Amino acid sequence: MQGEAMKLIKKLFKILFLFTMIAILAAAGAVIYKVYPMYEKYSQEAKEAVADSNTNTFKHNLTSYLYDDEGYLLTELSGNGSKIYLTFEEIPENVINAFIAIEDRSFWEHPGIDLKAIVRVGLEFVTSKGEKVHGASTITQQLVRNVFITKEVTLERKVKEICYALEVEKKYSKEEIMEFYVNNIYFANNCYGIEAAAEFYFGKPSRELSLNETAYLCAIPNSPSYYDPLKNSGNALPRRDKVLKDMRDCEMITETAYLKALREDIVLTKKQPAEIKDYETTYAIDCTIRYLMKLDGFLFRYSFGTMEDYDFYMETYNQAYERLRAELYTGGYVIQTSLNKEKQRLLQESVDNALAFDEELTENGQFALQGAATVMNNESGKVEAIVGGRTQGSGTYTLNRAYQSYRQPGSSIKPLIVYLPALERGYTDRSLVTDIDVEKAKEEPEKVLELYGSKMTLRTAVESSRNGAAWRLFCEITPEEGLSYLQDMSFTRVVPDDFYPAASLGGFTYGTTTVEMANAYSCLARHGQFQQTDCIVSIVDKYGEELYEPYETRQVYEPAKAELMIDILKGVIRKGTARKMGWKSPVEAAGKTGTTNNSKDGWFVGITPDYAMAVWVGYDMPRELQNLYGGSYPAQIWKDTMEKLVEGTEHERFEMSAESLGDDEKYYPGRDGSEEISPGYTVQNYRDDHELADRIEALIGQISGEADPGQREAYYEEALALAEQIYGQTMKGAQRQRLEEVYNTYFH
Repeated sequence: MQGEAMKLIKKLFKILFLFTMIAILAAAGAVIYKVYPMYEKYSQEAKEAVADSNTNTFKHNLTSYLYDDEGYLLTELSGNGSKIYLTFEEIPENVINAFIAIEDRSFWEHPGIDLKAIVRVGLEFVTSKGEKVHGASTITQQLVRNVFITKEVTLERKVKEICYALEVEKKYSKEEIMEFYVNNIYFANNCYGIEAAAEFYFGKPSRELSLNETAYLCAIPNSPSYYDPLKNSGNALPRRDKVLKDMRDCEMITETAYLKALREDIVLTKKQPAEIKDYETTYAIDCTIRYLMKLDGFLFRYSFGTMEDYDFYMETYNQAYERLRAELYTGGYVIQTSLNKEKQRLLQESVDNALAFDEELTENGQFALQGAATVMNNESGKVEAIVGGRTQGSGTYTLNRAYQSYRQPGSSIKPLIVYLPALERGYTDRSLVTDIDVEKAKEEPEKVLELYGSKMTLRTAVESSRNGAAWRLFCEITPEEGLSYLQDMSFTRVVPDDFYPAASLGGFTYGTTTVEMANAYSCLARHGQFQQTDCIVSIVDKYGEELYEPYETRQVYEPAKAELMIDILKGVIRKGTARKMGWKSPVEAAGKTGTTNNSKDGWFVGITPDYAMAVWVGYDMPRELQNLYGGSYPAQIWKDTMEKLVEGTEHERFEMSAESLGDDEKYYPGRDGSEEISPGYTVQNYRDDHELADRIEALIGQISGEADPGQREAYYEEALALAEQIYGQTMKGAQRQRLEEVYNTYFH
């Protein structure tokens, strides 16, 4: 029996071995099948590119230039540290040995690639179904990845990397390749090359670095963001220890030197504050970096399954961002922007003037009360002016709040995630919604849709910014559906913890920025078509090649619904929460106020046919400000700027389709709203009065069909309030009489 069992086991092992070999061969065949066409494609490309290269191809630290819309220079960007390029003979031996020990021990022998490692990565690619394409990069491959190709992790990029590495090894000596590598490698904080890193972090040339300092610096390039000495000085110490251990294991240093270096402390030189750029320049830099990330293959995400998923994404985002920031500062780019000097001046003056009443300073000398604003051109989809705070007496700038500060948007978010989604579900501006008690809704969230409250039209709910109506409607359409519109419009900090009813009132974990809000409202002016905004018109690289292509547009809202929303938001300015702003321009304007709990944040986001503009006012450390609400300081800034922007414009009215105009144009169709019918009484007054009368009639219908006496009385009170809003005295009297008849019929 035992012999039979052994025979069976041996047979099973043979079968298992056979299947394993078949699997390995199949995997190898699959890799070859995928790789060979790519190899043929990129082999010739690599030959031509490397043949045309010279030592200057591998030199970084070229200056980049940013210009405004009229061609005036905004700023020059250059890297930190030394501009000295080290020859191979000038590179310290410890630097070369450290990189070989930790990155590529067979550097002096291989032809540019490590075949064993490549086979391993190929098998991992197949077994992981394409998810793993990491590792196996020699120093030569890392060099060509920095110089010739992007860093996107795909099998195709890996094949391209191999082709270039093989060609580089044919043209250049090992000493030249090491020289290029050491001068190209990135050490965080815009430092390229060991000499720049040595001077920036330790204040001395690389030849004076100790073994300990050398190992510490050579640890950084593996993950510059994570090992950044200024932000995470301790993170690189374990990897420094590994560098030293690998050098000892390779017999590059003695045991005594190894132990001595381990015991030494790292003492960084005190850094001077980096040069501070103005608001328009910092935003232009950010836009360029993000576009370089896009070209580099970074996958931007706006939807996350868990908070852990979001945190991991942000970590990878920040690493890529810092790496491409360094590329911008040293890559020799020429960037043209849409930023306009005069519009920038107007916007800055409006922010400064509106907030000049409060001169309180923080500990760092900045104004405590702050504001931010962004102006976009609806036609181009570009930012033309951006202000990230008040002008300081010193003329210095710190945080650019317009795109870096994420704040609670309050009610300014309602049109985007509550009312437009409702319109797309079949609601109209005249549909009745219920203004429930929000506190009761919080107590019994499962019964939100059963709660009673006063009835009003959707248009009225928006104009008067009723929180209860927005809360209930948001629960009806669901947070998942409502917030999906923000995700479609590239809001960067919509996280899993936001998918709750409080988001309907602007209660977010992080919030949003004036850039994101201006872009979203501009989407309405573009008939529901969204385009990711920035301020970039052109990016030309050091070879004179144009890299920039505008972002693609996509339809987020149905055109007719977006246009109807604009019509509703015009009422917010005419007679709603922004009426005290006193918009008198003949140019139509639409917008929404936003105020958070205890008046910690004030917003006004509005559009005209030509421009979208978002304004935020508040403290960096949120606290209450008396008289701060969307219709006060933010609306004042918006009005003061927008009045000047629209002077002499050809576009006074929003373009509306016949479908979106609805019933509003049935009164005097095609007539301009400012035209007077009688002295002091315009076409728009007439339309508004008839709209109110129609809404009163709808409420009367609700009264006649309502069995609950309390609800019937609520309808009646709302109808009375609407009647008092009627401008024309004759019609107001007629509606009062009509409601008196209703009262006698149903309440006596």
